[in-house]
Amino acid sequence: MSRRKVGILISGRGSNMQALLDACAAPDYPAEIALVAANRADAAGLERARDAGIATQVVPHRDFPDRQSFEVALDAALRDADAELVCNAGFMRILTPWFVERWHDRQLNIHPSLLPAFPGLHTHERALAAGVRFTGCTVHFVRAEMDAGPIVAQAAVPVLAGDDADRLAARVLAAEHRIYPLALRLVAEGRARVADERVLIDGPACGEAALLNPTD
Repeated sequence: MSRRKVGILISGRGSNMQALLDACAAPDYPAEIALVAANRADAAGLERARDAGIATQVVPHRDFPDRQSFEVALDAALRDADAELVCNAGFMRILTPWFVERWHDRQLNIHPSLLPAFPGLHTHERALAAGVRFTGCTVHFVRAEMDAGPIVAQAAVPVLAGDDADRLAARVLAAEHRIYPLALRLVAEGRARVADERVLIDGPACGEAALLNPTD
């Protein structure tokens, strides 16, 4: 089986990165991690990646005079690693249209809400303030507009009585760790494809369709 090479972009602890690393450890998983790149040298996820034997690279955004030159260096690091797909996993930089176009329909992001609801920051506080009964997470292809782009997969999470932002965030994060590997599998297998800015999925969702709307 040919495995698609993936570059992961992080800025912090890399918990979603770890979920992808764990998934890629399975011999039947259709992707492998070629590089973990961070824009911060103190990103805790770098040590996690090194412990797993994954190549890492720091591309400090503050070392560059502008966003474009930073992204040129980041793009070069990914291409030097022969990455075919890119996964943002807590990457806290807004990418320019130049970079987004370079990886068009090959870059995924995960966001802690059921997009298009609650894009941006403070998603859990906003969900609680809005009084929604369900929230969740979304894996989508990256577009120039923040937290927009064709949706690959979503997981719904109930909002429970007595929830605060931290409790809700922990429940959503657990769903993120389940759904990101599923979404990457669908893309790496070529089963998730974009048509008219919507994602079409060929065949069953890996026998794990419940992950798209889990009841637990």
